[in-house]
Amino acid sequence: MASGTPFDNDFALLVAVLPPSLQEAVRKLPHAELLEVVMDLGRPPEARLVHGVARLSEAPVDQEALQAVLSRVGEPGGDNRAGIERTLHRVSAIRNRQGRVVGLTLRVGRAIQGTIDMLRDLVESGRNLLLLGRPGVGKTTKLREVARVLADALGKRVMVVDTSNEIGGDGDIPHPGIGGARRMQVSRPDRQHDVMIEAVENHMPEAIVVDEIGTAAEAAAARTIAERGVQLVATAHGNTLENLVLNPTLSDLVGGVQTVTLSDDEARRRGTQKTVTERKGTPTFDIVVEMVSRDEVRVHRDTGAAVDRLLTGADVGGEKRRQQDGAVHVEAAPEVVEATPPGGRVPKGTPALGAPRPGPTRIAAHAVSRELLERVLRDLPVEAVVVGRPENADVVLTLRSRANSPRLRRAAERVGARVLAIKRNSSTEIRRALRTEFHLLEGVDPADVHAAVSDAEEAIQRVLAEGISLPLTPRPSRLRKVQHTLVVKNHLEAVSVGSEPQRHLVIYPLGTVLTEASDTAPVDVEEAEPDDELEEDDALEGDAGPADDDGVAGLEASSPDEDGS
Repeated sequence: MASGTPFDNDFALLVAVLPPSLQEAVRKLPHAELLEVVMDLGRPPEARLVHGVARLSEAPVDQEALQAVLSRVGEPGGDNRAGIERTLHRVSAIRNRQGRVVGLTLRVGRAIQGTIDMLRDLVESGRNLLLLGRPGVGKTTKLREVARVLADALGKRVMVVDTSNEIGGDGDIPHPGIGGARRMQVSRPDRQHDVMIEAVENHMPEAIVVDEIGTAAEAAAARTIAERGVQLVATAHGNTLENLVLNPTLSDLVGGVQTVTLSDDEARRRGTQKTVTERKGTPTFDIVVEMVSRDEVRVHRDTGAAVDRLLTGADVGGEKRRQQDGAVHVEAAPEVVEATPPGGRVPKGTPALGAPRPGPTRIAAHAVSRELLERVLRDLPVEAVVVGRPENADVVLTLRSRANSPRLRRAAERVGARVLAIKRNSSTEIRRALRTEFHLLEGVDPADVHAAVSDAEEAIQRVLAEGISLPLTPRPSRLRKVQHTLVVKNHLEAVSVGSEPQRHLVIYPLGTVLTEASDTAPVDVEEAEPDDELEEDDALEGDAGPADDDGVAGLEASSPDEDGS
């Protein structure tokens, strides 16, 4: 539980609404651990604790017991919720098809000071703050404390839009847990967005606190409030930032998502597919906090940048904060590569979409035997795991005949996954594709391969970002072929120049090699020759399936140099 001194949570008033046969059993439970009491018709009543469930009685709940509780709290409203006046406790009803109450959930409400110590600096910043987390993780408790701190500690004019009376408690007089903040109740749940706008227009607040934004109308109202210069603190349905981005109803809270078709030149410059997913606009909330548990959160200080990284498949980052023994422990966000801004140039050092994520490479088998794939992976010295769906993969292995499936391509493009196409569903074909993908060369020191790949990747990023040509370090023929494969994947061109042992690749932006060659001595384009064990008719098969509309993969075929490469 969070540190701090709890307000009087009127626990005795919650116990008093229970049937007499259950009151003593509830009093014996540890009050700080109790979350809710559950009463379902025909079942034994239970108490749900932070760390488990306790049965309160062996006798099943009958209709008289349910009605006895309802008679003490009043009939639930349109949202099937009722409360105990001037307390934070909530009573929620479950009804049958005829509208009769057949179950009750009595949830304990608490106001705890100090529960937002982890977020105090964010609240004081004046920026819009959104809390995400699963039910029961303490979002509303923190929201209530935010309202008190804004009103009492910071002296702001605060308005709480309280749809189900969870923040300020039941009754006309709000609970002291919200301090000096004012509270507007909502007559029906579907009117929450109207009351949000009314709060801004009629009461001149400096900050507005809202619980559970869940509809498109409420998301639009939140954007209206933010655009009027009022600080907005709210919670929303969803556990993580990714959940929110994928929710079409609420994605506008973090900037919205749109699919954009790029021109051929722009796709080459970015090193991406022609169809990409981008953030639509400015997020409503400047900061997003993912609540991992009651005492641990992950903070995204720049919502727009975090969403951009998420859409490119990069590590979304985030600052971890944990509250323990009255102290806040902050783990700084790891250094992440900034994603390409919508319509912007590729920043220096930014990997193309589909670059490997941290950890083992995730491979999905599409129309290919998963058993064969797993067997081949066991024999290869690579860090990779097999996943079930292309949407969760970094690499999708499929048959050449299925590589152009629109559904597969859309799934791969959505997450930036690379598609490897093989001719037949056999272990030999799978091994061949994976050896090429992971740059495994027989008889070559893996450290030399890694150095050659790193050299090429760094040069590729500079060429993409700056539009210049760059020479690579001299390498043996087989390593130059690996480098050339990377060049082609990133929609660039390379020529092999010099004599052994100083022969090396020079990387050019696409379309510049022919122009330069017409004015200078002839140069040889490095040919991506198959491994020695491969059949000759497989040599033209690319890692990502057929060539794109501009025939980029066709750059691999050219006149060989003197060493046969």
